[in-house]
Amino acid sequence: MKKGIHPKYYQAKVTCACGNTWTVGSTRPEFHLDLCSACHPFFTGKQKMVDTAGRVEKFRRKYGIVDKTTEAIHGQKKK
Repeated sequence: MKKGIHPKYYQAKVTCACGNTWTVGSTRPEFHLDLCSACHPFFTGKQKMVDTAGRVEKFRRKYGIVDKTTEAIHGQKKK
């Protein structure tokens, strides 16, 4: 192997937003993830609704879609 052309190799610490941590080999010393196999809906079987900046509500208002739970909470139908 040639000297000086290979990056430094670390035992990297990977940290997920759920708090799960593990160690892998990498050229970066640490990683921060949003999802891992312990909290991802595909692996856990639990579905999470991620609404970024009210996009679902904006879509519903735009097309006049009324959700039955929203109607029950507010007690009136939106037109």
